[in-house]
Amino acid sequence: MKTRSLGSLQVSEVGLGCNNFGMRCDLAQTQLVVDAALDSGINFFDTADIYGGTNSEVFLGQALGKRRADILIATKFGIKIDDDRPGGARPEYIFKACDDSLQRLGTDYIDLYQIHRPDETVPIAETMGALRELVIQGKVRELGCSNFSVAQLRAAAESIGPQFVSVQNEYSLFARQPETDSVLAECAATHVGLLPYFPLASGMLTGKYRKGQPLPEGTRINAESRWLTDENLTKAEALLAFSEAHGHTLLELAFSWLLARSAVSSVIAGATKPEQVRANVAAASWPLTDDELAQIDALLA
Repeated sequence: MKTRSLGSLQVSEVGLGCNNFGMRCDLAQTQLVVDAALDSGINFFDTADIYGGTNSEVFLGQALGKRRADILIATKFGIKIDDDRPGGARPEYIFKACDDSLQRLGTDYIDLYQIHRPDETVPIAETMGALRELVIQGKVRELGCSNFSVAQLRAAAESIGPQFVSVQNEYSLFARQPETDSVLAECAATHVGLLPYFPLASGMLTGKYRKGQPLPEGTRINAESRWLTDENLTKAEALLAFSEAHGHTLLELAFSWLLARSAVSSVIAGATKPEQVRANVAAASWPLTDDELAQIDALLA
């Protein structure tokens, strides 16, 4: 597994999204998925305080055990958990949220601490000041954000002290917003790593959903999904044909297309089974040429 720079961190090109832990994965299944990730060369684990009703952090910490020093943990704060933990980005809440995450993870530091979404009710300078204090205290190594616009990234960059080294936004062959809203270009210009989430568009880019065929049993996607449209199914069929013509799978195309962007530091992908982890890691192996990238854009036009 190759790594890329994310601030002072060297993160695996494929990261493990831990949103299923505590929800679709109990502790035993979490252990199997984490073990498969480590065995496959993944060193970057992305979770959040809200995932699994806070159990994602607990399960991840327990599954890692004594291997903590060998991996990088990214977690998030800011979304309401319950009435006692209302979310937001006020300094007093950040300090409490960080301590709670450290306790659940069973560690004394977080490698990448991310604000889950912007909080327009709090001046960004106050938020950055609190995050800077966590870095000074040694509780956090690097800072990141999620679902931020270019304007919000620039506002944060005006603060003094540690800066955001990452932004985690939705990005895939089917969700090109980081291109149209210039977040991708801003990342490239400022050396902020983009961490795409939903890289497989809820499974639409795995090849298992086919036009004119019933949905596979046990799938999470349903007929009301924003992804499950005739247009997307047609595009998926075209991308599948392109991949197979080049001796690859659609899954490999989805990962390798994202990693063809130099601003992308790691592709965050969830998994509920060890075989899914291994497939995701193997998928990041197609060095796409400029001509192939142009052909893909033409298919999606």
